[in-house]
Amino acid sequence: MTAILVLQHHPDEGLGTLAPLLAARGHAVDLRKLYQGDSLPGSMIAHAALILMGGPMSVYDEAEYPWLAREKSLIRAAARDGCPILGHCLGAQLITVALGGKVESNPSGLELGWWPVSLTAAGQIYWPEMRREFPLFHWHGEHCVTLPAGADVLARNDATPVQAFAIGSQILALQAHPEVTAEQVRQWSSDNAADLTAGGEYVQTVPTMLHALDQACAQLAVTATALYGPWLKQIERQDG
Repeated sequence: MTAILVLQHHPDEGLGTLAPLLAARGHAVDLRKLYQGDSLPGSMIAHAALILMGGPMSVYDEAEYPWLAREKSLIRAAARDGCPILGHCLGAQLITVALGGKVESNPSGLELGWWPVSLTAAGQIYWPEMRREFPLFHWHGEHCVTLPAGADVLARNDATPVQAFAIGSQILALQAHPEVTAEQVRQWSSDNAADLTAGGEYVQTVPTMLHALDQACAQLAVTATALYGPWLKQIERQDG
């Protein structure tokens, strides 16, 4: 089975619960840690799919992180060749910009912590077995304001109008972090205290964010399995 290429932008933003999910489905992973200087392939010919993780940088910070420009080129090549692409937070924003959309600071400010999202009509078709509203974990201050051609908004909330979008069955972009573990949430809330003390309508306090955390993350892993399901099925159909 051809490996899935995973691009990681920060040491604290790895695959989380997506790692055992991929392993359980028999998918090998080729992990490239871009923050450590790992190389990017010129095309996706040797990989079955592309997964883009989150990160604290802006999608436009190419001067500080030159690999962002190369990553956008790879996303365009993957999209052109019909390769399945999955993006989380920064990864969703990279998909957006690489394919002609636009990312800006969110007028609602930072969205940090556990906030519910609601499925749109398109989202109910994409995820027919999911509840229409459910909580996800969020950590972002920018959002996708203009989407690429052919994109359908799948989920939204009052803080962020585009919480998820899809382009056909090939591309799935998630603004939130369904992959996070309880350990990651504790780490982020500790390492990013300045963000949490800045305040805002959609910034939770640390006690609220960490309340019943293990139970919340266990449920989040179940939600994540459902969210990833349709996207993973297309890879398995190709392999079959």
